[in-house]
Amino acid sequence: MSAQPDLLYSEEEEALRAAVRDLLADHCDAPGVIARIESDAPHNLALWKALTDGMGLAGLLVPEALDGQGATHREAAVVLEELGRAVAPVPYLTSAVVATEALLACGTDDLLTELASGTSIGALAVALNVAPGAAYKVVQHENGLLHGELTGIADAAVADVLLVPADDGGLYAVDATAATVTPQVSLDLTRPLATVTLDGVPGRLLGDAEPAVRRALRAGAGLLASEQLGLADWTLTETVRYLKDRKQFNRPVGGFQALKHRLAQLWLEVAGLRAAARNAADALSAGSQDVDVAVTVAQACAAPVAVHAAEEALQLHGGIGMTWEHPVHLYLKRAKADSIAYGTAGAHREALAGLVDLQAP
Repeated sequence: MSAQPDLLYSEEEEALRAAVRDLLADHCDAPGVIARIESDAPHNLALWKALTDGMGLAGLLVPEALDGQGATHREAAVVLEELGRAVAPVPYLTSAVVATEALLACGTDDLLTELASGTSIGALAVALNVAPGAAYKVVQHENGLLHGELTGIADAAVADVLLVPADDGGLYAVDATAATVTPQVSLDLTRPLATVTLDGVPGRLLGDAEPAVRRALRAGAGLLASEQLGLADWTLTETVRYLKDRKQFNRPVGGFQALKHRLAQLWLEVAGLRAAARNAADALSAGSQDVDVAVTVAQACAAPVAVHAAEEALQLHGGIGMTWEHPVHLYLKRAKADSIAYGTAGAHREALAGLVDLQAP
């Protein structure tokens, strides 16, 4: 039997949350994020430097012997909750979680040290929509060189090292400057996608791709739920605040019973998502035998709740919610993009049915 999951936040986790939230308040305001996505450089590398150099958060999952923090997925989940609340345009999930997990599976100490310190940004060259355990595209490995094109790679534009799976079953580290990285038009401009083209590029063999990619995507899917939780929690909190302040017929709009019912239902959904996301983070942290179930449950729950919360926020903000200047569109776009990242809710429900031996008739 697995140990009972601990869904509560520890004092240390709450202290970490407060520190990250304060940092984001100073470095990641909504007007700044909107201005960035209108430019050619949507990533906030100054914020990334503050998160990595100042707080060491890129190395949470890396052992202390490799200059990491030696923390767990629980702490990383708290960071992702706060990054989700701010829709922060930083490559934390893709580099500090997904790429890091792939390198941990391969035991690549030097690259782990670089990612932990923030001196390098890593990106797993697997499309963002690929679910854990699903098939993914690979490149050709011929005569020691890599050839091929991979699409939908998140945060490839700022990556220093690309982790590329090849047709010989290996995972290769590729210097990003040797690849051609072409931006793709994506709905969520705070997590840009790109096409990576390799035309006879040398790569360093790290290990077997299949177990490394599977481990990386499982951690990415499990902790993405915490980002979606942060996003949903912000939209609910901000909507309640707005409806308390906004008046119609000389009374707060939030006082109308129909809106109270909608907000109460949303609160219940967010509370359920919090439990599922915390359970996934705890299972990943503990290496639980039920980790696959925990991750699929979290992702089956997370996407519908995050999208619903963002849609309600946009609608209940009325006319101002439809404007470009108000940040709610950032949250709706991130929620929609996250709903297909690392597998759709439907794909995770199907996977869950197989895990618990509950096949369709």
